[in-house]
Amino acid sequence: MSEMKTAAYICQGCGIAERLNSKQMAVVAQKEGKMQLVREHAFLCNAEGVQMIRDDIAGEAVTHVMIAACSRRAKTEAFGFHDVTVVRANIREGVLWSQPESDEAQEITQEMADDYVRMGCAELKKMKLPQGAPNKAQNKRILVVGGGISGLTAALESAAAGYEVVLVEKRGELGGWAAQLWKCVPTKSPYSSPADTGVSELIARATQHPRIRIYLNATLAQTAGAPGRFLAQIASESGAATTEEVGAIVQASGFTGYDIARLPELGGGKSPNVVDQAGLERLAAEAAAQNRPMRRPSDGGEIRSVVFVQCAGQRDESGKHLPYCSGHCCNTSIKQAMYFKDAYPATDTAVIYTDLRTPGMGEDFYRSGQNKGVTFTKGTVSEVAVNSNTCTVKFKDLILNEEGSIDADLVVLATGQVPNSGVNIDLPEEEQAKAQPVSILNLNYRQGRDLPQLKHGLTDSHFICFPYETRRTGIYAAGPVRRPMDMAQASEDATGAAMKAIQAVENASLGRAAHPRSGDLSFPIVRIEGCTQCKRCTVECPFGAIDEDEKRYPVFNESRCRRCGTCMGACPVRVISFENYSPDSIGSQIKAVDMPDEFSEKPRILVLACENDAYPALDMAGMQRHIYSAFVRVIPVRCLGSVNTVWITDALNGGWDGVMMMGCKHGDDYQCHFVKGSELANYRMGKIDDTLKQLGLETERVTTCSVAITDSARVAQLINDYAATIQKIGMSPMKGFA
Repeated sequence: MSEMKTAAYICQGCGIAERLNSKQMAVVAQKEGKMQLVREHAFLCNAEGVQMIRDDIAGEAVTHVMIAACSRRAKTEAFGFHDVTVVRANIREGVLWSQPESDEAQEITQEMADDYVRMGCAELKKMKLPQGAPNKAQNKRILVVGGGISGLTAALESAAAGYEVVLVEKRGELGGWAAQLWKCVPTKSPYSSPADTGVSELIARATQHPRIRIYLNATLAQTAGAPGRFLAQIASESGAATTEEVGAIVQASGFTGYDIARLPELGGGKSPNVVDQAGLERLAAEAAAQNRPMRRPSDGGEIRSVVFVQCAGQRDESGKHLPYCSGHCCNTSIKQAMYFKDAYPATDTAVIYTDLRTPGMGEDFYRSGQNKGVTFTKGTVSEVAVNSNTCTVKFKDLILNEEGSIDADLVVLATGQVPNSGVNIDLPEEEQAKAQPVSILNLNYRQGRDLPQLKHGLTDSHFICFPYETRRTGIYAAGPVRRPMDMAQASEDATGAAMKAIQAVENASLGRAAHPRSGDLSFPIVRIEGCTQCKRCTVECPFGAIDEDEKRYPVFNESRCRRCGTCMGACPVRVISFENYSPDSIGSQIKAVDMPDEFSEKPRILVLACENDAYPALDMAGMQRHIYSAFVRVIPVRCLGSVNTVWITDALNGGWDGVMMMGCKHGDDYQCHFVKGSELANYRMGKIDDTLKQLGLETERVTTCSVAITDSARVAQLINDYAATIQKIGMSPMKGFA
């Protein structure tokens, strides 16, 4: 290993030299930061400035570079020196653009810039250039679980990109729900009539593709391993067992229709003349195969009138049925009404809805239904009374505000999609036993057999920033198992999941992290001799990346790891770290600032800002010239889950007047890029009050707030409000002991 040689580069561009003393920052870097080489440049990011740094790396054997210029989120290509360790001190957005242009502010603005230089130098010396995970996994095959539209699309897209695919389908034929449809909602102009599903063509392409191996009547008996080295044991109905090694997995296990027998008030389970949308598709397909009109199921009689009841057992606020909308049902009812109108225009078809949702070009499809004579009635159905061969639909007309009823030969209930997600590990064991779900993946993970789920049983993924990506690295959800959707959306969803699976296998083969720190070569390192076997890292890892060996010490699966640092934040003895992110790299920054005495009236407020939402919001606050307190010093962290409470204690003991933690929203509709990080940080900080009281400090000196990436104005206000709180309660009494 080469000897560390440090260099600091101070940029004068973007107005920095006009408002700040760059020579003073250079002196700080040299004398206090102990940088071996210090240079200033008019514009570091231009070709000349970048070349100067490259020349120093080559000619001066520089191994560690500190750049005091713009945010580390800017000019990433220009400053992408991948062969050395690089730290960025945010002087432009974090100081220059967040502070007022006035002579009165000059002194404290300069102090702010000098501190960021100190912090950058301190961080740099505690970092190493990551070499990548030593256990690189080379398998790049994609396993697709489910052979419906989502699964077929994921398999074909992966194969088209040059990757081998293993497709496992539990039934004896491919196609899933789509294969049971007679027609589908049109996906191209003129959007006027039901279209062919195209499923048979997809099946033919998949079965004939040389890179796709298909297992029918098969399920996964066990799935073990990690990205690039999963081992999938495939059990066939015949009793045969096969083990396939794959690099990533796409779960496209689809959905089950909501049981209409749970809707007796709407006639469900009481009469064969009350069917769900899938039941009508079967009637239509049978009639088409026999070249005859659809018949009334009870007696084979002629169908003269049909009523479609929307949101049957969906969008239910009582908690008894599905609380969500399944998305496709309105267009599906319009399509099915056209089955009758296209064949026999005299058939009365009525769609009773509360809200008609026809996204995309569905509006044209809806207009076509109107033109064909389909009646649309805004109302709420209270009861479907079953007679011998007919039904009476009772409803309240929401336009006329009066009760009404319609007699019908056939009633079609638009029930919802229930995802085939498998065992919900977030449910208590007694509730799991009551639900009796069938495991889909049978994961050999200590955290559970299937993917974690949202509160409605939908397979969890970050619904805003990272769709498809579950809490199990290298395993992606696609189609209605992830959220309710129609065929077109499922196809698009599967394509996205396939691309993410490909990204995962490529990253694993290079020893790099997957999303959201895609490309990060660091990986967790544990100093086993200091481990107390408390298991907090194992339990708190959101991604199931940590197991235990026979001695109960943690074992890190590097290719499962997202590099969030939650394990580092959980460790009470600080024996877990990354080469470029560690308790020391953050702790050294906390200790590096110039701490004014208690009489200066210049408080110091530490802001630990999540790099995913809060730190970008701070950058945008600077870009938009939102002014905030010059007494804050911001340290970006990978996730609030990586924050170790020791940092808080060290900061308070060191004389910091307040600590502000900014992270993503947590809860059921979380926005945390690492799923549980903000929630864990909030839980840990809930226990910090005792520490504050032991130190004789006010509990207000530590606060946690949720920040979205769009909160550029709000984040500045949050800082200013907190600075006012600190001013009100006064300087920390710990300054005299720092």
